[in-house]
Amino acid sequence: MHFDDLDAMGLLHNSRYALLVERAISAYWHRLGWAPDAAASAFKDVFLAVREFKVTYNVPIAGVGEPLVHFWIDRLGRTSGVYGFRVLSADRSVVHAEGYRVNVNLDPATFRPAPFSDELRTAAAPLLLPAVPVPS
Repeated sequence: MHFDDLDAMGLLHNSRYALLVERAISAYWHRLGWAPDAAASAFKDVFLAVREFKVTYNVPIAGVGEPLVHFWIDRLGRTSGVYGFRVLSADRSVVHAEGYRVNVNLDPATFRPAPFSDELRTAAAPLLLPAVPVPS
C-alpha cells in the first residue's frame, strides 16, 4: 500500500481492496507459470474473466502498510471457480475485509465459458477447501 491508495480520511480506499486480492491471486498463478499470453503460459486457460466480486469491509485500514491477503478456492466447477478471501493485518489479528470472487474461464475465440484444463485443476488443488460433509 502507498499513500496514493488512501482516501481523503487516510483510510485505504474501498476500490483498493479488490486490487490487493487481484495482485495476490495473480502472484500465485504467475509463480506456477501462468501468463496472459497462451504461447508463454504453462496453462491452456489464459482468458479468465471476473464475473462477480463481493467485499465486506469490517475494519478500515488506516495509513500505509503491508496488509496480507489470505485466499483459497471454495468451489471449482466445470467452467468457473469461486475464490474466498480475507484481507488481514500484518500480524493476522484483524480481518479488515472478506469476500469472494467468481472467475469464469472463457474461450478466447468465442468469449463463451470453456472447461478448465486438467493442468489448471491440478495446480488449483492446494487451494481447494476440503468438502464439508452435509449433516444428516
